Amino acid sequence: MDSPSYLNFDNKNYAWKNTINYREEPYLYRVGKGEQGVLICQPYKKEIGPYWRFKTPDIAKESSEKIYQLFLTYLENNDFIGADMARKYLQMGYTRARRYANYKGGKKYDALHDYAQLERGTGEEEKAISARIFYGRWKEAEANPKYAQLKQAWKEQYG
Repeated sequence: MDSPSYLNFDNKNYAWKNTINYREEPYLYRVGKGEQGVLICQPYKKEIGPYWRFKTPDIAKESSEKIYQLFLTYLENNDFIGADMARKYLQMGYTRARRYANYKGGKKYDALHDYAQLERGTGEEEKAISARIFYGRWKEAEANPKYAQLKQAWKEQYG
């Protein structure tokens, strides 16, 4: 059985900490995979998180546009961490909206039945549209040449 990764989450050894201000201590940031650290890294969580919404396609469009604008602002300021975090919020808009499109209430596992995976295809079509909106902005952000340049420089400097 495929169980949720959060069941055995090792918070102590997780690379990202909510007690760190990554703007003041940027050398502590790690790029990571996918959306890692997105709901932790301050002050970016406070700056981007309030705009992250996907309930309806109209809300998703407004949200993804605002987050993409933040992404561009971070790039203008050569703030790789901010740009990477905005990119992660766009990615998370896609993945979370897809979760709600695939599973009723966005719940993939049944906690009352040994975390058995719930039936797929019970979600909302409206969330699939929201997911497509975020997907477009996420891929646009990933394809940005300045983002790629800053990411490469970051990896060379900090690993």
